[in-house]
Amino acid sequence: MEHYNEKVCTAEEAVKRVKSGDRIVFSHAAGEPLVLPGALMKRVDELKAVEIVHMVPMGEALYCKPEYAGSFRHVALFSGGPTREAIWENRADYIPYFFNEIPFLFETVLPVNVAMITVSPPDKKGFCSLGVSVDYTKKAVECAQTVIAEVNPTMPRTHGDSFIHVSEIDCFVEVNQPIHELKNGKLTTIEENIGRHAAELIEDGCTLQLGIGGIPDAVLKNLTNFKDLGIHSEMISDGVKNLVEKGVITGRQKTLHKGKIVINFLMGSREFYDWIDDNPIIEMRTVDYTNNPYIIAQNRDMVAINSALEVDLLGQVCADTLGPRQFSGVGGQVDFVRGARMSRGGKAIIALPSSAKNLSRIVPTLKEGAAVTTSRNDVDYVVTEFGIAALKGKTVRERMKALINVADPKSREDLSRKAYEIYHILL
Repeated sequence: MEHYNEKVCTAEEAVKRVKSGDRIVFSHAAGEPLVLPGALMKRVDELKAVEIVHMVPMGEALYCKPEYAGSFRHVALFSGGPTREAIWENRADYIPYFFNEIPFLFETVLPVNVAMITVSPPDKKGFCSLGVSVDYTKKAVECAQTVIAEVNPTMPRTHGDSFIHVSEIDCFVEVNQPIHELKNGKLTTIEENIGRHAAELIEDGCTLQLGIGGIPDAVLKNLTNFKDLGIHSEMISDGVKNLVEKGVITGRQKTLHKGKIVINFLMGSREFYDWIDDNPIIEMRTVDYTNNPYIIAQNRDMVAINSALEVDLLGQVCADTLGPRQFSGVGGQVDFVRGARMSRGGKAIIALPSSAKNLSRIVPTLKEGAAVTTSRNDVDYVVTEFGIAALKGKTVRERMKALINVADPKSREDLSRKAYEIYHILL
């Protein structure tokens, strides 16, 4: 505590360590600092060319506003609501990169000057926990020249590779505010139907990876009668907690980290954060471990369920752009698709609504300027509210027919016509 108390300061004092030209990495998602970004913005007249790097944004992202453009520039590893416009309007940049390789960036081409993180208060041995955000955050701490930490008692203490000793941190800013929470909305009928179909591809004893949002929640809702499911995922939320409490998720059949829920970051409600606090079944690991396809593949019967913005008739998946506009990011989709396909008995599933705003999301070709997130060679199944399209080992003609069968019925005739006009495939 003596060591800790010597380093306690205000947010305004802490951000004085930032210099013009520095690269700052924020801890990820719900671990994003609450007061340090605001304190940093107050130095707008003093700083120039400061680069702010992170993935999922949860705060206001004021550094993306036009009035701060001369001092701060955001480099996104994953785009979100507060940052999309800045990327499109050239006030921010996006780096396409697999989630599992981001720690390597910090060791090589993106050296870190300052890491701004959130931690739990130190324990009696002097260790703070990174709590809900270990992912790339721990590597940023290890690589940074300066580490500034918000110490927040609302940050849960998580087990695994989540601990940072007070000696590794240069400044402590004491904060007592609720960390960022993920608000879950009510499931739609479409999401529930997608979840029901996806659950048909899961068996007792499988190990699961699921993402964020209504479709993963809908899948979990349909698993209440399963037995001994496991979790190896980049993240989890409240739905997993509910199935653990029901005895559905036990991890007993896992072939790697038996009995443990292995993830690298967490997002959810306050109740969820209280549940993970000091919970020994939660095993936090860095993303270069959890999302390494060769590690994922060691889980037998690994099922990866990811979403998409659109899928074309070849089976190519676009999950991170709307045409040329950056919408989100690659994240861990390809990491887990490839890991699941290498797993004995594994399955890679892409789940999405068949349409949005009266436009089909099963499309003849991806939109002009769209990025291919996951190649047609990597997808085993595409699931919509209308059923399951099994693509693995199928000819191009068979794949197109299967995809059209799960498309919105109003779009099927046009898709069949386009299959011939564009690809010369007669269905």
